[in-house]
Amino acid sequence: MAISKDLLEILVCPVCKAKVLPKADENGLKCVQCNRVYPVRDDIPVMLVDEARIEN
Repeated sequence: MAISKDLLEILVCPVCKAKVLPKADENGLKCVQCNRVYPVRDDIPVMLVDEARIEN
């Protein structure tokens, strides 16, 4: 996943406004508060609630 560090610093979860971090397997960005995982397609984060899934 080639998301710039600057972009990661400003991205937040659209639901709870908490920080999102790249998942270890690099298949998405996970919210640190509500555990929603937003997909990354072609190195572009898809920060839409309807596209997210909730992980434990």
